Amino acid sequence: MHYVNLGKSGLKVSRLCLGAMTYGTPAWRPWVLSEEESRPFIKRALELGITFFDTADMYSLGASEEVLGRALRDFTTRDQVVIATKVFFPMGEGPNDRGLSRKHILDAIDASLRRLGVDYVDLYQVHRLDPHTPIEETLEALHDVVKSGKARYIGASSMYAWQFARALYLADRHGWTRFVSMQNHYNLVYREEEREMLPLCRFEGVGVIPWSPLARGFLAGNRRREDWGETARAKTDDYGQKLYYTDADFDVAGRVVEVAKARGARPTQVALAWLLAQPGVAAPIIGASRIEHLEQSAAALDITLSEEERRRLEEPYVPHRVLGHH
Repeated sequence: MHYVNLGKSGLKVSRLCLGAMTYGTPAWRPWVLSEEESRPFIKRALELGITFFDTADMYSLGASEEVLGRALRDFTTRDQVVIATKVFFPMGEGPNDRGLSRKHILDAIDASLRRLGVDYVDLYQVHRLDPHTPIEETLEALHDVVKSGKARYIGASSMYAWQFARALYLADRHGWTRFVSMQNHYNLVYREEEREMLPLCRFEGVGVIPWSPLARGFLAGNRRREDWGETARAKTDDYGQKLYYTDADFDVAGRVVEVAKARGARPTQVALAWLLAQPGVAAPIIGASRIEHLEQSAAALDITLSEEERRRLEEPYVPHRVLGHH
């Protein structure tokens, strides 16, 4: 495993981050694993040298944080891992059980810490922007979370580049804690972030930790145009079907399969190797529901694609409308 600084911060993270959306309770989504099924993945990730773990309060409505927290306490020590979680999506029926108001942020961080069983998280992220709360209120509340010792760093997730630039400017202007990371939607079948967000992050020294690096499994090479595919996630992931599955997406996935076959690798490894080589990308957030998938992702770190292979992979791409901000 390789380790890099998260942007220009001093925080070292493993080059792969294990996302915990898959771990929690299948009562939330049919493809989510139970706690008993989830624990071996967290243990194996640690054995592979992965020290960066990402979850969110809304994953399995809190159960993901609980499962991840208990496993990390059993398998490692707190100071050896980087724990990231997120806030924004509804966690209850009340009007203040969601969003990025000062009230909800301060309530949510305490609830996340309680579920994770820790005194602090390393990275506290806004899961999306809240159009109903002034960004100044959100930034000051996040600053107070850091100053209280409940989070070491703060990060952001999918938004427009102008919105992120404004947030960075306001933090600098007021002396508030600055975002050190951007968790955005970026993979071989969705590359719109290359237009503005990625150049902004490189210029500002913000680490990029893409979500859905394998397009929710679409780049595994097992999806079909006629019926989505055989896996449980392929058949039940309504959100993924809204993001991908255009003819052009299938063309890109086909190239991934071709390149992988030519070099004797898995399609997922080729897709990850391409993403890891993109400037500014610190640690793609991978998911795994089979141990061999986790091990194959770690092996992708040893793959260096040639210029010709990268050209073949990128050639079929067709511009998309903005996807994943809401």
